Amino acid sequence: MGLVKEFKEFAIKGNIVDLAVAVVIGGAFGAIISSMVDDVITPLILTPALKAAHVEDIDKLVWGAVKVGKFLSAVIKFFMIAVSLFAIIKVINSTKRKEVEAPPAEPSSTDKLLIEIRDALKK
Repeated sequence: MGLVKEFKEFAIKGNIVDLAVAVVIGGAFGAIISSMVDDVITPLILTPALKAAHVEDIDKLVWGAVKVGKFLSAVIKFFMIAVSLFAIIKVINSTKRKEVEAPPAEPSSTDKLLIEIRDALKK
């Protein structure tokens, strides 16, 4: 049982959890930025360039390339990941609080003896 308890303490340490959350959120946010650049901004920037080159049916070509749905999908995935991580962190924090709120153990016999000596010296 000692190994399981030790692993639990290791896994719940604040720094490790914070790092894991940062990596996951960073990856999801990276997907949003990539989607915005690839599916929305780049096609919109290409519109003037293609019009300047006198390409036929430019509106059909460019607006068909703008993938707003893909971008919104990336945003929704990001928020779903963020909410899931929030729920996991909330559970981890509640288990930490339960450990902290546990009543202190009764003093050992040595501590009791030292308390008696201290009280006797005060008198």
